[in-house]
Amino acid sequence: MAAGNSTTVTQFILLGISDDPQMRPVFFVVFLIIYLVNVVGNLGMIILISFDSQLHNPMYFFLWHLSFCDICYSTAIAPRMLSDLLSKSRIISFTGCTAQFYFFAAFVDAECYILAVMAYDRYVAICNPLLYSTAMSKALCIRLLIGSYIAGTTNAIIHTTATFSLSFCSSNLINHFFCDVPPLLEISCSDTHINEILLFAFAGFVEMSSLSAILISYAFILAAILRMPSAAGRFKAFSTCGSHFTGVTLFYGTVIFMYLRPTSVYALDQDKWASVFYTVVIPMLNPLIYSLRNKDVKEAFKKLINKKLNSILI
Repeated sequence: MAAGNSTTVTQFILLGISDDPQMRPVFFVVFLIIYLVNVVGNLGMIILISFDSQLHNPMYFFLWHLSFCDICYSTAIAPRMLSDLLSKSRIISFTGCTAQFYFFAAFVDAECYILAVMAYDRYVAICNPLLYSTAMSKALCIRLLIGSYIAGTTNAIIHTTATFSLSFCSSNLINHFFCDVPPLLEISCSDTHINEILLFAFAGFVEMSSLSAILISYAFILAAILRMPSAAGRFKAFSTCGSHFTGVTLFYGTVIFMYLRPTSVYALDQDKWASVFYTVVIPMLNPLIYSLRNKDVKEAFKKLINKKLNSILI
């Protein structure tokens, strides 16, 4: 419903990813498979790390929470997107829209800092291996994790409050498959200049501060690897960091593309597909990236499967 001011807007209509009635069932099947792989993969990672004592170290402690964030922010988006692909009515309440954006933003921003902390953890492990257990103490890991969640929550509160305090009077049609800042600014009849500054400043700070920490950590890691005398040692170090750097590249590439641009250059129809990539596809890829290239995770998986088979046979 169109509304005259923000106090009378009680619902929005999500236009979704496609209006083609023939393609929507196809998209439903594809995205359902992707979402199920995402949930099973990340939940499997959480279970493996929780039950295998050999994975109880800082690296896997942070990987546990990376999988948790992936499940949470993708679940804020994907079930609703799947439902809308099969539904003629794509109405979302004002409160539901607010909640969806808040939880999405909180966990995405927390993931940015968790990725930065994971890079620092790899830096300590490779550059100061003898001091690793002391430097990455349990108390420090917990503080770093709490800081990541606080930063994500704070940023989400700022953007949620600023965005949903706007007036929406020209239209309530959101040209997207979820409630995100750029398409909401597009339909607001308020002056969105301050919101655009907030989006660029705070999103820019989260992305650039966490990415800078990652790049600095990897600069030191690369320097340490190149100084290693043995080729086997260099290969092991590259293998250890390769999966994390792959995940970082995919995640930050799409997030920076989406949010660190002037709103004047947004093309919402095209940007939907970039949004699909980081809201649905990347959370599915992360457990594959971190498991397929990780010997410890593969060994833990084999142990769990063998244990379950033995218990069934006995």
